[in-house]
Amino acid sequence: MPETKQVTRATQYASCMDFRRIFDEDMNSLYLLSFLLTADREKAEQCFVSGLEDAVEGNPVFKEWARSWARRVIIQNAVRVISPRAAEAKGHFNSAPVNSNGVLPALWQQPEIRAVLGLEPFERFVYVITVLEHYSDHDCSLLLGCARRDVPAARARALQQIGSAVELDDQQLPTSSPENPTFQKRSSLLLELLVAPRLATSA
Repeated sequence: MPETKQVTRATQYASCMDFRRIFDEDMNSLYLLSFLLTADREKAEQCFVSGLEDAVEGNPVFKEWARSWARRVIIQNAVRVISPRAAEAKGHFNSAPVNSNGVLPALWQQPEIRAVLGLEPFERFVYVITVLEHYSDHDCSLLLGCARRDVPAARARALQQIGSAVELDDQQLPTSSPENPTFQKRSSLLLELLVAPRLATSA
């Protein structure tokens, strides 16, 4: 009986193979998360690889939390690489070129993604962590090492800037309307890619 209990307890935790499978199955979504945070192809790749290593070699995690933990280690690695700081937030859209060479070319054409990448680092991290990944303001402040009061203000700036950027892009499209299939596909693509893995986990 004691041996049976020990085996049962061990199977509750995600194994190295479980995490490798998750990073393989959710590769596009995890890489997109890393790229949205870092806004740089090489740094995104670095965070993805380091995230897999941290997930495999880190503390034991229950199997049902494995996918969420995989996304969390991606975020943690991106924070270490970029070190976004609230004091550095300038509150305006960054039009500087992003190192996007070779990154999912079809996605790079999406104005929503370009708008997220154009945010200042701190605002971009807050937007991705709280809006796309649904972390609480408290958890976000712990991940970023900032005061909790900095999070809502940064998110509000991010939402305003993204809305303005996407609206400007829409005005430049000759057939920008909700009835346009291209418009509909474009507006939902980013959310689908980021949310799909979590929906599959909870199904």
